Amino acid sequence: MRQTLAEAGLKIDEIDGVAYTAGPGLVGALLVGAGVARALAWALDVPAVAVHHMEGHLLAPLMEDDPPQPPFVALLVSGGHTQLVAVDGIGRYRLLGETLDDAAGEAFDKTAKMMGLPYPGGPQLAALAEQGVPGRFRFARPMTDRPGLDFSFSGLKTQVLLAWQQSDQSPQTKADIARGFEDAVVDTLAIKCERALDAAGCDVIVVSGGVGANKRLRAKLQEMADKRGGRACFPRPSLCTDNGAMIAFAGALRLQAGQREDAAVHVVPRWDMASLPPVAAERESGIGNGES
Repeated sequence: MRQTLAEAGLKIDEIDGVAYTAGPGLVGALLVGAGVARALAWALDVPAVAVHHMEGHLLAPLMEDDPPQPPFVALLVSGGHTQLVAVDGIGRYRLLGETLDDAAGEAFDKTAKMMGLPYPGGPQLAALAEQGVPGRFRFARPMTDRPGLDFSFSGLKTQVLLAWQQSDQSPQTKADIARGFEDAVVDTLAIKCERALDAAGCDVIVVSGGVGANKRLRAKLQEMADKRGGRACFPRPSLCTDNGAMIAFAGALRLQAGQREDAAVHVVPRWDMASLPPVAAERESGIGNGES
């Protein structure tokens, strides 16, 4: 905290409020952060606000210049989550679809580990795919042959495992399999995103979470949005992975709207984002213009 304040040129008594991740997640880890945050807020006599981890990801693109205004569809795609959410306003969320098993980022990491790539596997696999020949290995685009907006990546992972075990496992083959896997995930996400836009009746897609940094996914969704005459919005790569800035931003919006926590240390290991209280419409007009 001292390092962060020093880099920001702030003193600790200049803090107006404290935001912390209250869930969802592992209760032990959540309690550590919540305990520190509540103690700091109490010592400074400033308000504290509990932030939903996925709302932090969802709002991260709104920190960029010219942020999108609701309504839009958000793709939250990371190591722990793959969800499509209709965003009617800040705090007004409708789940359109989610993964039934592995998240996309989890599938990236597990596939990378299976092929002997170092941790963190997802970025390593994406880098390796850059050297792969497109089309040499073509894997299924799971659950795109039926209606609906849910995802499933466990079967794709099994397909890749079989292809890897039956191959010569040369460096080029490894790169080709990585490319085939990445193309399958990216195509699947893009197909579902377009369906979600149709279902929500809008043309703005917002993408966040660790997999949102994937270059091929960004290019594919940008192309899809351009064809629709719409817009694709992404946070800078440093704001895609878990970071404090997104929690601070989401917390600032809720503190601005008057939300406060009582003195108890609250964490919510399982937390439905649809249960969050909405932020008043007039507060939303300040998003991205420096007011928060």
